[in-house]
Amino acid sequence: MTYLVLVRHGESGWNLDGRFGGWVDVPLTGKGIEESLRCAAELEGIGLDLAFTSKLIRAQETLFILLSKQKKIGVFVHEGGVPKEAGNGSGDKEGTESGDKTGPRSGDEAGQLEKSSRYSYPPKTGKTLIPIYSSEALNERYYGILQGKKKEKMNEKYGKEQIRYWCRSFDEGPPEGESLREIYERAVPYFEKEVLPALNEGKNVIVCAHQNSLRALIKHIEGISHEGIREVRLANARPVIYRFSEGRLVRENAEVGPVVIKKR
Repeated sequence: MTYLVLVRHGESGWNLDGRFGGWVDVPLTGKGIEESLRCAAELEGIGLDLAFTSKLIRAQETLFILLSKQKKIGVFVHEGGVPKEAGNGSGDKEGTESGDKTGPRSGDEAGQLEKSSRYSYPPKTGKTLIPIYSSEALNERYYGILQGKKKEKMNEKYGKEQIRYWCRSFDEGPPEGESLREIYERAVPYFEKEVLPALNEGKNVIVCAHQNSLRALIKHIEGISHEGIREVRLANARPVIYRFSEGRLVRENAEVGPVVIKKR
């Protein structure tokens, strides 16, 4: 059985403060850490093989806590590094016991190899690690004129219904900010290119990201309408679990906690 797990980050400092966080790097609160630890225990029975997250610290902090109950260690695979399946796969030095017959490389080539290897996923220890890939495609919405502002004050300035429309609508976002459609157009292609192939390979995958990037993915996975997605909200550090079988993703934990989680 193969699984896809989607998790919104735990409570951040600006969640607590009632601000629009967006692209601002805001760490978790103590409550956010506790939420993430509870979620980690809940996911302990799913052996994760691969992880994806955004470039923002609240999602990355949450992910590392979620991986704390796994019997592997999460490690970032940086852009420009050697992919985990690339190279000779033995960890041997080039041109020695690895079977490389090309002979010594030039200084430039050796320098490029050294630079690339420095950021590679270690092939010898691959079985004990969980590769983590991060991308801006999974970042939260850029909130434009609302970015960093207090939600209460913005409700007073623009009206609660207007703020709700900007934040829930598929086609229209806050002025100078992103709509959910724009988030969909960056998050879904990334999912199709990077995440779906891993599921097809039989790997259990976790995506730890944000309210709106995950709403975009859920809309895509479940075929939710533009209107229907307005009501989809995710609680902090609560997993949405899908079973992947015969090329289809089917939500498994509907009886535990549906995707549509309204604020209490």
